[in-house]
This record gives sequence, C-alpha cells and structure tokens, in this order.
Amino acid sequence: MRHKKHATRLERMSGHRNALVRNLVEALLTHEKVRTTESRASVVLRRAEKMLTLAREGSQASRRQAFAFLQHKEIVHKLFEELAPRFADRPSGRFRIVKAGPRQGDGAMMAVVEMVDRKIEVITAEEADKKKSRRQRMRDMRRAMARKQ
Repeated sequence: MRHKKHATRLERMSGHRNALVRNLVEALLTHEKVRTTESRASVVLRRAEKMLTLAREGSQASRRQAFAFLQHKEIVHKLFEELAPRFADRPSGRFRIVKAGPRQGDGAMMAVVEMVDRKIEVITAEEADKKKSRRQRMRDMRRAMARKQ
C-alpha cells in the first residue's frame, strides 16, 4: 500500500516540477532571497537545505551530487566555496520563510525564502527618492501640488 507516499506535486508533471524547483533553488543560492508562493517555498526550502548540507560535507562525491541537481558550475562553486564556510557552525535552519501576503492577480499566498544571515541594506528616504523613476517622481510632485491647493 502507498500510505504516506504523497509528495508535494505543485500540480505539475515531474519534469516540469523538477525544473521549477531547480530554478528556484538556483535563484535562492545566487541572490540569497527569492519570492514565490508558499507551497513552492516549502519545497524550495527543503531542497536548498539539502544542497547546503552537501556543501558542508565538501567531498568530491557531494560536489558531484550538487552539480547533478544544480547543473551550473558557478552556482556549485559559490555553494561550496562561499556559502558552506558561512554556515559551517550551523547544523540546520539556514533559511527562513517569511509570509508576504496574497498576490495581486490571483490571491495566491506569497512568501519570501531567504538566508538567515543575509545582509539587509537599510535605505534612507533620500536614497529612496533617488531610486524612484521619473514617473514616480512626477506622480509625487502632482500629489504634493494637489494637497497644497
């Protein structure tokens, strides 16, 4: 009997599901943060933890197993040379899932998967104004003028 054999299928065929998870894990390891749905986030979290566990072992066999899944030499190199030493003293819990609310179009619950020790940049109000596009600056200017009148 196949009791308790149900894996998270994400409503996709196995090849598509594996490619989706691989791409999300690659994005997570590259950018140290990825925004996706909650169900995908839980699958990505488990797979990324396994990749970092392989990297902590550091053997040639574990490097080959990681490359078999990730299939990008640069990402495997970053995983083994940069990320594994950062998490050498941490046995597990190297990623966190932060719920981000519903998605605008279809209401799917979104989540952010990020590394626990990721550096967070704090942006001041002046820096935020400099990063605004021309359209945003014009909109703010019109709103400020409308408030004055």
